[in-house]
Amino acid sequence: MLPTLGDFRRDQLAVAALFSFLGFQYATWASRLPALKDRFDLGGTEVGLLLTAAGVGAAVSFPLVAPLMRRLGARRLALWSALVLVAVLPVLAAAGGYPLALLVIFVDGVAVGCLNVAMNAQGAALESHYGRAAMAQLHATFSGGSLGGALLASGVNTVTRSVTAHFAVAAVLGVLLLAGSRPRVLTDAPAPPAGERPAKDGRKGLKGLTGASRTALWLGCAMVCGTVVEGAMNDWSALYLAEETGASGRLAPLGIAVVSVMMVLARLLGDGWRGRWGDARMVRVGSTAAGAGLALALLTGGTWPALIGFACVGLGMATVTPCLYVSAAAAGPGALALVAALGTTGLLAGPAVIGFVAGRTDLTTGMAVVAASAVLVAVCSWRVRFEEREAPGEAAPTAAAGGPG
Repeated sequence: MLPTLGDFRRDQLAVAALFSFLGFQYATWASRLPALKDRFDLGGTEVGLLLTAAGVGAAVSFPLVAPLMRRLGARRLALWSALVLVAVLPVLAAAGGYPLALLVIFVDGVAVGCLNVAMNAQGAALESHYGRAAMAQLHATFSGGSLGGALLASGVNTVTRSVTAHFAVAAVLGVLLLAGSRPRVLTDAPAPPAGERPAKDGRKGLKGLTGASRTALWLGCAMVCGTVVEGAMNDWSALYLAEETGASGRLAPLGIAVVSVMMVLARLLGDGWRGRWGDARMVRVGSTAAGAGLALALLTGGTWPALIGFACVGLGMATVTPCLYVSAAAAGPGALALVAALGTTGLLAGPAVIGFVAGRTDLTTGMAVVAASAVLVAVCSWRVRFEEREAPGEAAPTAAAGGPG
C-alpha cells in the first residue's frame, strides 16, 4: 500500500517534534543564564566558558555519531539523545558549583551533537521515503521551539524565580513532546552512503580520518560559512545598528527580529521553493543574495538600509542549512556527522571571529566578513551535486528503504 499524504503529515509532525524539542531545550537553559550567573557568582569570562563548553561537547560528539548511527539507527539515537537532554535540565538546576555546571553543559553539547545529526537524518529519510520536500519546515519548527522555550521561561519567571521549578516544568513538557512523537519517528537512514561509493573518475573520494568524501568536505565548508552568517547576525546585528548606524534603543533590537522573522517565514515556504527551483539554486542564489544584500547595506550606511540588508540575509540563508543537511545525509552518516560538527564550529567560532576583526578595525568591516561568508557558501556549493525533486503534490509518493517504523 502506497503511503498517503496523511501518512506524510503525521510522520512530518513526529520528526518536527524532535526539531522543536531541541530548540525548546536550548532556549530553556540559555534563558536562565542570568540566574545561573548570579547563583555561581560568575563573571563574563566564566559565562563565556560555560557557553563554550556546550560547543566543545558538540564537537567532541563528532567521532561518536557515525558509529552510534550505524549501531543504533537514527531513530534510537534521536530518542536516547533527547532523553539525555531532558535529564540535563534537573541536573543543571541541582548543580552545586560551577565545575559541575560546566560538566553538565558539556554533556548537553554532546547530546545536542548526536540529536542534531539524528534528527536531520530523520528529516532526510522523510523526504526520501515520501518524495516530498520537508526539511525547511522542520528547521522552522526548531525556531518555533526556541520561541516556546523563551515564552515559558518568561511565564514561569513571573510566578517564581526558582530555576528548579522552571526546569522541572520544562522537563515534563519535553517528555510529553517526545512521547507524542515516538510512535511515528522513522527507523532508518535515507539511502546508502554516497560518500562511500566510487567517484565518477574511478577513484574513491578523498578520505580523511573521518572517512568523509570530497563532496562532504565541500558541504562542510559551505556549512561553516553558512553558520558563521547565522551566528554573527544573532550576536552582532543589534550592536552594529547601535554603534555604526546610530539606531535608537527602540530600533537596535529589530536587527535580530528582522533576521529571525524573515528566516522563519522563508523556511515555512521554503520546501515549496525547493520543489520548484531545486536545492542547488536555493543554496547558490539564496546565499549570493544574502551576501550581496548585506554588502550593499554596509556600503550605503544607515539604519533602514541595514535592516533591509538583514532581511536579505534572513530570506536568503533560510533554506541553505536545510538543503546542506539533506545533501550531507544522502552521503552517509559520516558525512552528516562531519557537516553537523563543522556547522557547530561555525556557530561557535563565527561571532568570535567577527569580534576579533571588529576589534582590529570596526564593526562595519566585521559585518563585511559576514557578507563574504555568505558568498563563500555559494562558491563551495558549486562543488556539490544536489539531488533534485519535484514539487510537493506533483510527485506521487513512492516507497523507499527506511520507511516509518
